[in-house]
Amino acid sequence: MHKIEIMYEKEQPTRTPPLVDQAFAQLRRDVLGGTYGAGAKLKLDELQTAYGFSSSPLREALSRLAQEGLIRADERRGFRVAAISAADLADITRMRVMLDVQALRESIAHGDDAWEAAVVGAFHRLEKVEARLGDGPVVLDEGWTDLHTAYHMALISACPSERLRTWSASLFDQAERYRRYSARFRKTSRRKSNEHRKLMDATLRRDADTASALLEEHILSTERNVLAVLDQVEHRQQTG
Repeated sequence: MHKIEIMYEKEQPTRTPPLVDQAFAQLRRDVLGGTYGAGAKLKLDELQTAYGFSSSPLREALSRLAQEGLIRADERRGFRVAAISAADLADITRMRVMLDVQALRESIAHGDDAWEAAVVGAFHRLEKVEARLGDGPVVLDEGWTDLHTAYHMALISACPSERLRTWSASLFDQAERYRRYSARFRKTSRRKSNEHRKLMDATLRRDADTASALLEEHILSTERNVLAVLDQVEHRQQTG
């Protein structure tokens, strides 16, 4: 085959994601990042203006976000960003401990060499980004969020239950919204690279008990830190 023909075969243009997927990704990013605050009404006409999508992909994207628990459908067929509360966070945390720990155990039991390599690679990428963060207070950005999510999803990716992986991913996103919210009020840096490394090491040793205990504490520590911020915000509102 001619070299030019080979070159063109290798340089096929990347397929653009469907409009629904594009709308979902942009809305999800902005809900997680706090562009739309807790309880905010998501009006279709305003979203069309903001994102440039027609009503059909936006409705589908909103429905998918509602299924993931990031937004709520109200009684009048509208959508609002899910509220933020200590009770909701406690429920998310309880379910994460139940599901994520089990998913990790099953992943350790079934993971192969390729899975181990994926875990190591995901950790390395996350660690490199965290090493570039300053020592002062930081609001963890979209890049860190994506890599943090990828690391945790890599840990459970060898779990043979697709439903378990899907539910864990959905709960992770719901918890992520709380992490991003609390980061805006944080006064100290929150690097967790050491926690992530210990979790990875126990996982790769196939020490399911230690890895499970570390993951549970990792999840619970997130809840404690977010609750501390929620208490601070509530106190400011009451006294301010």
